[in-house]
Amino acid sequence: MPDISLEIKNLTKRFGKFTALDKINLTVTEGEVFGYIGPNGAGKTTTIRVLLGILQATEGGAKVFGLDAWKDAVEIHKRIAYVPGDVNLWPNMTGGEVIDLFVSLRGRHDKARREKLLKDFDLDPAKKCRAYSKGNRQKVALIAAFASDADLFILDEPTSGLDPLMEQVFQECVLELKREGKGVFLSSHILSEVERLCDRVGIIREGKLVETGTLAELRHLTRNTVHAETARPADNLESLKGIHDLHISQNKLSFQVDGDEIGAVMAHLIPFGVKRFESAPPTLEDLFMLHYSTGGA
Repeated sequence: MPDISLEIKNLTKRFGKFTALDKINLTVTEGEVFGYIGPNGAGKTTTIRVLLGILQATEGGAKVFGLDAWKDAVEIHKRIAYVPGDVNLWPNMTGGEVIDLFVSLRGRHDKARREKLLKDFDLDPAKKCRAYSKGNRQKVALIAAFASDADLFILDEPTSGLDPLMEQVFQECVLELKREGKGVFLSSHILSEVERLCDRVGIIREGKLVETGTLAELRHLTRNTVHAETARPADNLESLKGIHDLHISQNKLSFQVDGDEIGAVMAHLIPFGVKRFESAPPTLEDLFMLHYSTGGA
């Protein structure tokens, strides 16, 4: 069984009377990509600052590699790589110098890997950091992280400012880390990115972790969208269990159905001569909106 890279237990963080995090519980194991999603202000960055030892928990706590995130922060930082969503660099240093500085802090430097990442991310390392755009500053941080031999990667909105092509490069790098057995904690609001990369996701809402699990586990909470066409008019659909938002136009049907009721719906339609049946599972965005719609309905 894979070892636990990161563990959060009953993590609560208050700023005065404001509760930024309310009893958060989650784990990330080696070789797992965990997606932490929610809008700005939900508590994602506050969670990461506790993991990095920048903020101390009000109650509960977090462990990284079995070490206390607050008391053992220096030791933990020897084994993690962190990329923030808004990168600030030394203006008079070149991008290459910054990358080399960060990588050298861990004492191991794979020059071939560094050169490959520079090429993949299309970054000129000779430019001064003050001349870089936001996207290029983000590339510097990503290359420095991916070129290092860390055991856990904590990425907070890491693709902010990147164009779609560079987002693709980023995703390939994360998948490579997964193949190498590294743990990745990915905070993001780009749902398609999380959906492609993550083994499990956690949805945070107003400081509370409202759902956590694999995409397969979470998808049963929402409904599949179905578009179908039958040779003869289908009747009594509205009486079936799990059917929602049914629309019928002659022999064309569209509706939503609970995931565990699809088989029964198909069995009901077959006698009417199914000419077309398209079923789309809910996306992570559907799950996300489920928890952020009014009243969670």
